[in-house]
Parts: sequence; structure tokens; C-alpha cells
Amino acid sequence: MNKPIIIVLFSCLCGLAALVSCRNSESESVRLRYADTLEAVVLDNILTKWYPAAYDYQDGGYISSFEFDFSPSERQNKMIVSQARHLWTTSKAALDYPEVDHYREGAELGFRFLRDRFWDKEHGGFHTLLSKEGEVITSGPDAKTAYGNAFAIYGLAAYYAMSNNEEVLSLAQKAFMWLEKNSYDPEFGGYFQNLGVDGTPLRRTDETPSTSTIGYKDQNSSIHLLEAFTELYHVWKDPLLKTRLEELLEIIRDKIVQPEGYLQLFLYPDFTPVSFRDSSAAVIEKHHAIDHVSYGHDVETAYLMMEASEALGRPHDEKTWAVGKKMVDHALKFGWDNEKGGFYDGGYYFKGEEIPRVVKDTKNWWAQAEGLNTLLIMADLYPDDDWGYFSKFELQWDYIDKYLIDHEHGEWYAGGIDMQPHFKTSQKGHIWKTAYHNYRSLANCIKRLREN
Repeated sequence: MNKPIIIVLFSCLCGLAALVSCRNSESESVRLRYADTLEAVVLDNILTKWYPAAYDYQDGGYISSFEFDFSPSERQNKMIVSQARHLWTTSKAALDYPEVDHYREGAELGFRFLRDRFWDKEHGGFHTLLSKEGEVITSGPDAKTAYGNAFAIYGLAAYYAMSNNEEVLSLAQKAFMWLEKNSYDPEFGGYFQNLGVDGTPLRRTDETPSTSTIGYKDQNSSIHLLEAFTELYHVWKDPLLKTRLEELLEIIRDKIVQPEGYLQLFLYPDFTPVSFRDSSAAVIEKHHAIDHVSYGHDVETAYLMMEASEALGRPHDEKTWAVGKKMVDHALKFGWDNEKGGFYDGGYYFKGEEIPRVVKDTKNWWAQAEGLNTLLIMADLYPDDDWGYFSKFELQWDYIDKYLIDHEHGEWYAGGIDMQPHFKTSQKGHIWKTAYHNYRSLANCIKRLREN
């Protein structure tokens, strides 16, 4: 090869390298721009709206309910799930933004209220619902739940990671062992959701209404137990905890996720699905809460399974990745708005039909938050996939920005106002709505966008 050809070839290679470098730089600049945008929302739209406004300096814990303009609501009962989610959020915020002193103070408020008011000193376990002052006001099938105790563990583990207070870890350990003694099923594995005050699992009888979920196992408590055990395992490498975390991951991935790629909402103790597919449309509608495809839970669980697998020391768990991808792809194929973005709230596989119909086309806030995080994970794991996950991430953010974020009063509407405009004047916070979903999603995305 003569010298001019070599020079030309070298010049072409240099040009190609410069082009690749330019594209990589452009990609990095796009990611950093999104990271800055999301962090501005975290700081100005989420955290500063909730805190310190939610700190209940009078009775302890957190004020639960806020109106559309973030003025406190009249009724202020306190539920273990939302109180623990506030504890988790303030603990994480204290680590992410250590220059803000009051996050630590707010987390301490939450811990003391869980310890002194929610924990049942007679029977163990965390109560579900208290008055603002801390008096127990729940009984019956929701007196104590695996779901509620899971979130208590989740919040306590995060607070221990931030505070290194051994009393916090001790309470989380007690809660784990209480679930082990009462909620865990030694025959089939997994956990029973509804528990009596003394911890006894509630069983189905001939008198149990068909619309009741008593006695079933379910995906929702299972995935959040997985989430809680993952958080706890980060700070407590206990062999039994590891075993239960591994079991839960396998149960969810291999039994609760159905072959099509979605979570079965409720199951019998042996994990046989509870399905009304063979019933009439009226019966199916009546039991919608028990049996439908929840696209938001599917995309959330794809992330939670990968998070658990990584905590267990399996950063390249191909089986878990494959199932998670299948769930996300199923949600994108059947439960995604290709025009505006956003995941629909519900679908259903009617008998004889191979494709699920959208039966609830609203788009709640938490599913959109979880979807944003999972889409970015998929974009980084599968950058060349035909779905174009990063473009879906961008469309999802556009949807959130246009239809969920309240740019006037702060925080997010409970659902996309393209479908539910009345949410403009609905509560921004209540016992089922805190900053946990959107803060976690955006914080995860910010880190991923800046580090990858």
C-alpha cells in the first residue's frame, strides 16, 4: 500500500473516530441534561413541598394528607405504609443532600413514631392504621398486614444505613422475625398478607365473599417484601434473610409472573392463580381488583427483581433480566400509549383472546414514575433493542412533565390529567400517596444518567 492511500485511510479512520466521539459526547450531553432536569424536579417540586411541611412536631411522625395546593387536609390519620415511606424518603434524602439538616431530623421523627406508636408491644408487628395522635383505630382483616410490615422494614433499613443507630436495626430485625413466625408459609413458601392482631394468618371460609382477598397470597405484598428484604440485606447479611430473599425472588419470577409476561395479582396458597377468566363480563368487572393485568406493577417489579438479584451478588443474572425484559416488553406492547406516553392502569386477558384488552385507560402517578426508572434501566441494558427504550424513556418523561407534574402548586397529580382532569384539584398527599415512588424513580434515574 502506498503512502497517499495510507494517509487517506488514516484520515478516514480519524474522521470516523471523531464522529463516534462526537456521537458519544452528544449522548452524554443528552443524559446529563436529563439528569439536571430531573434533579431540579426532585429539589423544587418534590422534596421541598413535602419537607418540612409533613413533619408532625406535635404528635410525631408525619402529617399524611395535603390538598391540591399543599395546604394540610382536615383528616390526618396515619398508616404504617405511608409513615414508613416518609421515613425511607427522608433517610435517602439525608444521604443524597447532606447539606439539608432537617432531613435527618425528619427521619428521627418517623423512627420514633414507628417505634413508640406503631409497634405492638404486646403481640409484636406493626399496626396498620393509627389516629394522628397515635391511637390504634384498625381491627379486622387489615389490623396487621405483611405489606405494612414490609414497608416498616424498608424504612427502618434505610434509616439505619443513614444513622448507624443499632436500635433501628434491632427493630427491623424484630419485624423480620415476626413475619417469619406469623406470615411465612413453611409449606409452599411466600407470605400471607392479612394477619390478625396476634399475627395469625386469616384464612378463607365458605362465608368469605368472593371479592375479598383474605387467605390469598398476592403479588403486591410479595414484591414489596422483596423490596424490603433487599433494603435490609444491604445492612444485615443474615443467612435466613438471604434465604428468604432468594426464595421470594424465585417465587415472583418463576410462579407469580405468568408465561405471557405479567404478574398474577392474587393466588391460592400453592400459587395457583385466582382467575375469573371463565366467568361473564359482569363477574370479571366485579372482581377487577382481584384479577387483571397491572402494567404499573409489572414494570416496577422488573426493577425490583433486578435490584434484589444485584443485592444477592448476581449483577449479571441473565434469567432475572430476561423475565424482567419480558414484563417490560409486554407492558409496552399492550399497555402503553404510543402517542402521548404513559402506562395504562389495567388490561385483561378475556377467554379465547390471545391479546389483552385495555380495560382501564387511566394512568396513575406511581406507575408512570416506576416506568420511567425501569425504561432507563432497559435502555442501558439493551441499547440496541428494537423497542428503542431510551426514546420510550424520553416520551415517558414528556408525559410526566405535561400531565402529572403540577408546575403551579408543586408535586404530582394522582393521575394523568389528560384522562382525569379532575385531579388538578384533588389531594396531593394522603395515606396512600407520598413522595416515595416519584422521589425514588427520579433519584435512581439521576444517578444512572450521570454514572453510565
